[in-house]
Amino acid sequence: MNNYDIADKIELLISYAKMYLMLQDTDEWYVRNRLMETLKISQPSYPTQDVAKLIDDILHPLSLYAISEGIIDEAQIDQFETKLIDFVMPAPSVIIECFDRKCLNEGMRQATTWFYDFCCKCNYIKTEDIKKNIVWSFTGSNGDIVVTVNLSKPEKDNREVAAARALPQLQYPKCMLCTSNVGFMGRPCYPSKYNLRTIPIFLGDELWHFQFSPYSYYEQHCIALSDEHKPMTLNSASFEKMLEFVSLFPHYFIGSNAPLPIVGGSILTHEHFQGGGKVHPMFKRPVYKQYKHTDFAGVKFGLLDWYNSVIRLKSKNKEALLAAVNYIHEKWCAYSDESVGILSKTTEQHNTITPIIRMERGEIFAELILRNNRTDSDHPFGIYHPTEDLHNIKKEGIGVIEVMGTFILPGRLASEFHGIANYLNGKKPFNEKELSNPENPLFKHRFMIAELLIRNGIVTEDKASTLVTAYINKVCEQILECTAVFKKDAKGKNAFDIFMNTLGFLPSDGSSEVAPADTCKTESPAPQTEVKPVADATPAPKKRGRPPKIK
Repeated sequence: MNNYDIADKIELLISYAKMYLMLQDTDEWYVRNRLMETLKISQPSYPTQDVAKLIDDILHPLSLYAISEGIIDEAQIDQFETKLIDFVMPAPSVIIECFDRKCLNEGMRQATTWFYDFCCKCNYIKTEDIKKNIVWSFTGSNGDIVVTVNLSKPEKDNREVAAARALPQLQYPKCMLCTSNVGFMGRPCYPSKYNLRTIPIFLGDELWHFQFSPYSYYEQHCIALSDEHKPMTLNSASFEKMLEFVSLFPHYFIGSNAPLPIVGGSILTHEHFQGGGKVHPMFKRPVYKQYKHTDFAGVKFGLLDWYNSVIRLKSKNKEALLAAVNYIHEKWCAYSDESVGILSKTTEQHNTITPIIRMERGEIFAELILRNNRTDSDHPFGIYHPTEDLHNIKKEGIGVIEVMGTFILPGRLASEFHGIANYLNGKKPFNEKELSNPENPLFKHRFMIAELLIRNGIVTEDKASTLVTAYINKVCEQILECTAVFKKDAKGKNAFDIFMNTLGFLPSDGSSEVAPADTCKTESPAPQTEVKPVADATPAPKKRGRPPKIK
């Protein structure tokens, strides 16, 4: 591509920015000259009236040209493209002013929709990458589950997360959630944030910031983060901030990861919440037993018919709900029941919760998911963490998104699924020695492959794909069941009831009811690759030893 072609691409970028990114005519020559300097172009092209629909169609040729001219190397593509976008988009103050004006004149829902669309147009939310995600849903034994194989973010190990939390926070920015990321150029293993924009909000009289996630795991996936870099915590002030958030953004839910490793999120060093417009599967589930408490008049309580251990609260009274949430949280953090293996504390704290709050038809709903991060010799990754035989599918901590029934599986599985299917359809002969080599990409799946072959033999290509998907579905169910501190069997349900009785809750009359879950729907993000649900689910194995022999 020669200089004239690149000059044309510059004009396309300017035209795109004028159409979608609020580039003003008075800034056009200033922007053009900066782009020409960056790309080492000495002569501009003629302005164009054409507008590219996809920003990648402009940025990708510019990146290839910059590589060919030695301006950047391949490792700098992301940084280079976000820098070009930053040249043509407004400063943070302009975005904040536009958001506030939209909110004042049209309402918060319209303001967030506008901001989300802008974040897509400026390529902070990478919609073209999101389209590559593999997504399907299925109906399990205790409700629907949505599965996404995400191709844009690397898998993290719980021990790495815990180690990062313990390290001195000396780098700049201190983490990927700090407000100092706005406009940050990036570095190796740290993405460029030239095109990041955030909106300041106040929660609990503290300065926080609202932004959207670049990975967009679900509809309008947003993040609220503290202006101060401080560790994750959960206390009365946290719950009050969450309630303030849903008052400010009534069309969104808000949730917080637990502040402990294993049961928490991937970033424990910076206080933040995650929310958005997604109606997660957990929201649709009914309660199977209802309770009342004399100290919390006007608040209804119920145990959710869901895979893990969830207490649902709902009320029209914000203060009463907040008091009840604080009460349950405080009591759970100190509660032990050795008969079912629950120890609240040993040398460190183990009990915590994953709270989710939303508004539905004039009522406030709070789902409190009881968590425990204790380990022992048989469960080095966590007693209530997925067992090691399930790590081939997911080994990361099961945070606020997964516990609601929306699974984010690592991108490595996209290619590995095909490799597994090739053993089942006979394209690749089973070789135990080959699969037992740790260097083999399918080494972690060797037990899964052997089991499916023993159970089903060689099958057609379509059947092989169905078997792999069904196996993964069952594993996702098992993962959620692993996180339940009170298991779904009779012993676990009785122990859960004892916990509620210990806190002074009494059974209340009334049939099971499903919480309305349709008022927080928003427009969906960019389309994703869809996979049809699988009807017949192949059971996943329990603990395994050596792989069985295949004759």
